[in-house]
Amino acid sequence: MPLYKSTMAGDLAHNESQEYLWTMNFGPQHPATHTTLRFVLKLDGERVIDAMPDIGYLHSGFEKLGEFLDYNQYVTITDRMNYISPMANNVAWHLAVEKLMGIEVPPRCRYLRVIIAELARIADHLVCNGAVGLDTGAFTYFLYAFNPRELIYDIFEALCGARFTNSYTRVGGLMYDATPKAIDLIREFLRRMPRAMDDMERLLNRNRIFIDRTKGIGVLTKEEAINRGVTGPIARASGVTRDLRKDEPYLAYPDFDFQVCCMTAGDCYARYLVRMAEMRESLKIIEQAVENLPPGPVNLGPAQRSTLPDKWQVHSTIEGLITHFELVMTNRGFHVPCEEVYCVTESPNGELGFYIVGDGSHFAYRARCRPPSFIHLAIFPHLIRGHNLSDVVAVLGSLNIIAAELDR
Repeated sequence: MPLYKSTMAGDLAHNESQEYLWTMNFGPQHPATHTTLRFVLKLDGERVIDAMPDIGYLHSGFEKLGEFLDYNQYVTITDRMNYISPMANNVAWHLAVEKLMGIEVPPRCRYLRVIIAELARIADHLVCNGAVGLDTGAFTYFLYAFNPRELIYDIFEALCGARFTNSYTRVGGLMYDATPKAIDLIREFLRRMPRAMDDMERLLNRNRIFIDRTKGIGVLTKEEAINRGVTGPIARASGVTRDLRKDEPYLAYPDFDFQVCCMTAGDCYARYLVRMAEMRESLKIIEQAVENLPPGPVNLGPAQRSTLPDKWQVHSTIEGLITHFELVMTNRGFHVPCEEVYCVTESPNGELGFYIVGDGSHFAYRARCRPPSFIHLAIFPHLIRGHNLSDVVAVLGSLNIIAAELDR
């Protein structure tokens, strides 16, 4: 087979006999891109020689909006970054705001935030693995993966009234406390999910077609993962034993017993297995949090003047009414220092960080997001070179790229 030199975008490479490579557009309408994402592929027959990502198809100015929405309003924007696990985005944003303001939420709030973050992790991994199965021909597995997500949506609906874009967290607390119905739904989910995962693993773990499509495909070594800034399940599938819930604990994670799931192969199959194992660990965390849920409030009191009061306080107490007025209508509610902070959490796809610059007002002077998908998309050309065209969907699916996180 003749060797070809990797080319820059727009150039046509050719070998000694002047045979030109094929240029193919993969997306943005292709169903296997899962979103509005486009790649320009250079092909030598069926073999991929190079790939150039084009991320300009889903731009909403998320970071700029952080300068025009207050610290509570901006949570609705974080819902739309990684829209597969918006609850995890809500938690990450308000952790950063609370770090900037120097406040700490009550214990019950910390436990509930852990629960919703782990439910979001499970929902995200179900989408990722289900989509990889669908892209490689396992349609039944896709249905088995999506069924449990409906149970998670039922829980979110019981918690905050919304199934998809939740906007559940607030500065200093949560929109609502968990009702007994929500707790019962979480316990029911914990009872049913292990059996669903057993069925999923029986369908795919030893499926010959799936193994042939994913094993040894898109290999990322441990050294490359570290050098390229890869985090989350992708890094752990390559042997990088880093998990912020253990290495830089936040919320109530130090109170729970769970394992960091790792493998060393670094291929698409290893990334699939790591996500399956992480879902089981998330179930362990949720069960411990639910059964040891502390009593007490989920929000800081009106005296803090940083958390929106409950509606009954607004309607029945002068303190609640004044606090609501100052936080919503004036600039006297939030006491934000003129400082800058960076806060990072272990989101389902990796390290999700927010950099905030405060200027004393109730708007951020600068709001910057470090989304994992933006970092992970950069390794796709490296992983796909030398593989066949049919491997593009397997590698892309195993990276779980969410195009809204590419917004720049």
